[in-house]
Amino acid sequence: MLRLYEKYLEAVDEYLEKCFSGQKPFIKCSAGCANCCEIGEYPISRLEMEYLMEGFLSLPLSVKNEIKENIKNLLALKSKNEGRFLHRCPFLSSEKRCFIYERRGVICRAHGLAYFEEVGGQKVVKLPECSRMGLNYSETFDGESVSMERFKAFGVDSPIKHPLDLNFFEKDLLKGFAGIEFGEVRPMLEWFN
Repeated sequence: MLRLYEKYLEAVDEYLEKCFSGQKPFIKCSAGCANCCEIGEYPISRLEMEYLMEGFLSLPLSVKNEIKENIKNLLALKSKNEGRFLHRCPFLSSEKRCFIYERRGVICRAHGLAYFEEVGGQKVVKLPECSRMGLNYSETFDGESVSMERFKAFGVDSPIKHPLDLNFFEKDLLKGFAGIEFGEVRPMLEWFN
């Protein structure tokens, strides 16, 4: 199953490469920037988690110990909080590098892109959180709303025309990958309880 999933990820990455290329004027992502990994829940499916953990097992012992310590500390903090728990990704190194970059989930692969989401029957432009920090899409975002005119001024007609979520990737990109079952989706830390 995991080898088939790797083939599927090749299709996902190829698709996302086109998306990032199309939105290139707005993307500020660069090595060392890990704002998207600093605060979140990091929803991940059972299959993605199995793939991630297969990569984890091949890491050097010192790295595995650092990740285990990160998880232990986060679980301790989470136990003291009620409700939604936003946190730093336990797979983010102190140098702001992803320990499992090649094994990261679909949500991590797609993060940074603008997209549409259906809200009350209307298409609403959704931007990555870093747009509020003056990074990705800051040229199109005034702190409250997105200007489609600004998108067009950069030669981009519109953001991606569909949601960028696991449901999209399951329904539309899974054609030709019969047998893949993603399983339950949970916030990452819940897989470690």
